[in-house]
Parts: sequence; structure tokens; C-alpha cells
Amino acid sequence: MPDTHSAAHAPVKASDLFVAALEAEGVEYVFAVPGEENLDLLESLRPSSIELVLTRHEQGAAFMAATYGRLTGKAGVCMATLGPGATNLATPAAYAHLGGMPLIMITGQKPIKKSKQGQFQIIDVVSLFDPICKMSKQIVHGNTIPALIREAFRTAQEERPGAVLLELPEDIAAEDTDTTVLQPHPRHYAVAGDAVLNEAAEMIRNAKMPLLLLGAGANRRKARSALCDFADLTRIPFFNTQMGKGVIDERSDLFLGTAALSDGDYLHCAIERADLIINVGHDVVEKPPFFMEHGGTKVIHVNYKAAQVDQVYFPQVEVVGDLAQTITRLGEILGGPLDFDRGYFERIKKETDVHIAEGADDPRFPIIPQRLVADTRKVMDDCDIIALDNGIYKIWYARNYKAYQPNTVLLDNALATMGAGLPSAMMAAQLNPVRRVMAICGDGGFMMNSQELETAVRLGLNLVVTVLNDSSYGMIRWKQAHAGFADWGLEFNNPDFVQYANSYGATGHRIARTEDLVPTFEKAFTAGGVHLIDVPVDYSENQRVLIDELAAKVCLI
Repeated sequence: MPDTHSAAHAPVKASDLFVAALEAEGVEYVFAVPGEENLDLLESLRPSSIELVLTRHEQGAAFMAATYGRLTGKAGVCMATLGPGATNLATPAAYAHLGGMPLIMITGQKPIKKSKQGQFQIIDVVSLFDPICKMSKQIVHGNTIPALIREAFRTAQEERPGAVLLELPEDIAAEDTDTTVLQPHPRHYAVAGDAVLNEAAEMIRNAKMPLLLLGAGANRRKARSALCDFADLTRIPFFNTQMGKGVIDERSDLFLGTAALSDGDYLHCAIERADLIINVGHDVVEKPPFFMEHGGTKVIHVNYKAAQVDQVYFPQVEVVGDLAQTITRLGEILGGPLDFDRGYFERIKKETDVHIAEGADDPRFPIIPQRLVADTRKVMDDCDIIALDNGIYKIWYARNYKAYQPNTVLLDNALATMGAGLPSAMMAAQLNPVRRVMAICGDGGFMMNSQELETAVRLGLNLVVTVLNDSSYGMIRWKQAHAGFADWGLEFNNPDFVQYANSYGATGHRIARTEDLVPTFEKAFTAGGVHLIDVPVDYSENQRVLIDELAAKVCLI
């Protein structure tokens, strides 16, 4: 009679066990720049169901993995070697940590049982990443792999999501184990209790001018249906943070705008007049959409976790629990439309809409931001996706580009790093092959990871990359001018972007007239494949609109 117990626990190579545990977690892709310390794991991936996506830089791998986590709710996985490979993951780790994106980073290491090369390339990677990760661990025995991977995915994906690092030394990867994988199970969040829900409902009923604020957390957990129903039921006007765009369709008559700035915008006239803000899914790591003051507007915090108190954020009531179920229950308690005067908010909306529409058909060339945003919106359907790198144009898109669906405007307003726009757009295109996807990058940010064009072409993606060309670090240059400093030290020369794109096997285009932008967008999307569009941009409107005009603005009485 066969020994079934022994057969069930036959020795398994640790790297094979590692990959089996990834498969049990439902991992589809591993984005990687492997090194020699990853070779056992690489060989174990070869016959697996997991697709290896080779990138040209570790940042590209990790930004793609983080965006996978952002769009799916499941942790994205990336892999790098020890030393310089691992340190190149630091910026994406911080990106995921602050942005609330579930990310698993796997790094290699020299053997830990017996030294082969002294301290060559060895740094304490685990300690280095500890401050910017939810969990950072070295695997010291193959038998611990199933538990550590299960815990890594649970930790990365649980609210508030973030980054996890697992270091797999090459001698541990090569050893035999005698254990099996642990199967994941669904995570369910509790609903806030009736006592606090009734307290919140009473505050809302007593408010004379309440507003609803939607933050990044509302985009993460697919709370659109519940929040749409809540807004329709109560008729409370809403606004959002940059990372909360699209949770509710921004064509709604209740939408007042996006808080692209912390204060001083047209939207802030409404925020300052409000006596209660229902803040759903907002994290203080996002640039503040408003500043709380003692004795000022009251705030109800609705989220999966308690509020992180800050000098500008100290809510009076905290409604903690599953976001969608909690907001649904709150709506049931309120029971119907609230009776309050919406006249002031309606006037602010009209004024804001007029302001946003200005410049949408301006023929000047180089193109101004208002026209750029308007032309982009013309060619993108409701479910199409734009992914923004970081620069002054991000403010223009946050303010002027209306999002109609969740996660159709991918921007980073937490770490706000340059270099993430192209890889994040690539991930969106890979997950959504039939939707139009556009990366929008400044020339500075684009060149930080422009080598990933080769990866995009190799993957056969359909992707338009719009490069806004002003031959400078434009946002810092604008801040420099606003501070009264000399215009110095921030200009550079660019390559010929058309030839640059063509050299990777993409198709390059250069805009020579403003009226050519929309036809070029359409031509690129219709053709399919990877296209780069070089767009000369004129940022002189930054000063007039974002500084002078807002400074002169007087809120309606």
C-alpha cells in the first residue's frame, strides 16, 4: 500500500513552492528585471501559468505591478535582483505605499548560509524598505514560504493597501522543502454600527449646506453604485480629490468640481460655505482638498479605517467599516432627499463650468493646456483611460477633464513621482486591450522611463503616448517664476521624439498646428499599436489662470 502521507509531502524545491504559492494567490504576471540571484525563481516561473513581463528598468516593472494592483484590487508582483536592482524599487515602493496600491516586490540576495563573495553588492534591503512598506521580510527557510506569501498578499491587499517586500536568498530558493501552499480566502469588512450611523445621519439632517467629498479609497473598492445611489437619494452636491475622480459621473448636475488645489479655487467658495463635509474614502496622504479649522466646517469621516489625524484634518465623527455597505446603510437611515437650500452651490457650479470651458477651443500654437485637455476629452469615450505623469499639466487635467467612470483618470497625487505615467498606462492597456488608453507625460517625466517604449512594443500594446514638449522642468520653472527667482537652471534639450519612437518600433508623430491634434489622436488610435505624439505646449496660461485669476476671484455672496 503506498505511503500517501509521504507522497503528499514529497520534497519540493523552494522556488517551485514559491511559484505555486503565487499561483494559488491568482497571480497573472510577474514584472521583472531578473539577476543571477533570481535564476532559480526564474526557472520555476518558466513552466508555470504566470506570464513573465520583462521590462527595461526595475522602476518600469514595479510601476506596472502597482498599477495592476490599483486597477484590480489584487496585489501586483514584481521581481528584481539584490543591491542596485532592489534599490531601484524604492521609488515605486513609496508610490504604492502612499498611493494605496497593493504591491508585492520580490528581491534576490546572496546565500545567507555560507558567503560566496564577501559583502559584494550586499546591503540591508529589508531594513531599507521597512519604512516604505507595510511588511518587509527575508525568507530564511523554504518551509516558511507558504505562510509568508499568504501573509504578504493579505497585508498588501487589506485596507489601507500598500507595498510588501520579500527577499529570497539564492541558497534558500534552491533548497528542498516539505510543506504545501496555503489557499487564500476572501476578506470581508464589517459594516459600521447603527449608533455611529445614526449620529452621522443626525448631523447630516441638521446641516444647512452639506457637501459630499469622494477620495481615493472610493475608487479602490468599487463603491460607485452605492455612492451614486446615495447622491441621487439625498441630492447632496459632491466634489472629489484628484485620486477620487470618476467615482460618480462628473457630468452629474450635483458635481461641483475636483479639488486640484488645496484652497483658493472656485470650488473652495462652496467648500468654505458648507457647514458639513461627508468625507468618503479620503486619506491624508492625498494633497489636502481643503483645510479644517477649529470652529469651522464639521467633517464626517467615512472609510475602512479610522482617520489619521493631522493639523488640517480632525473629523468630528468617524464612520468606520465597509465603504459601500456603510454608505448604503447611511442612505437607508436618511430615507430620502434632504431639505436644504442648494441655490449657492448651483451658482458656484455654473461659475465653475464657465471658467473650465474657457480656452477649450483656443487656436494658439504651441497649444495651451485648456485646449489640450478639451481635445483629449473629445477623443476618449466614457470607459477610456488616461494615465498622467507628474507636472503642471496634471493640475489642468484634474480641474478641466471630467471623468465619467472610476479609474479612468490614473494620476498620482500622493508621492507625485515623475516617471510613472508611461508604465502605468502600459499596464492599463494590457488589462484593457479594447479600450483607448493614453499616457500623458511631460518631456522631463517621459525621459525618466522612456526606454519602456520597447517593452510596450514587444507586448503588442495599443497605446498612445502624448509627450508635452516645453524643453524644461515646467512645473518647477513656473514655481521659480512665482517665487520671484531668476529663470535659470531648469531647461534642457530633447531628442527628436518622432525618430526616438520609430527607433523602438513605435510610430512617432509631431504636432505642427493646434487643429491637427484631434485628427492625429484619432489616426493613432484607429491604427493600433504604440504611437508617440510630440505636442509643443505653451504654459504661459499657468500664471494668468492659476495665479492671477484665482487671486482676483471673489466668491459669490
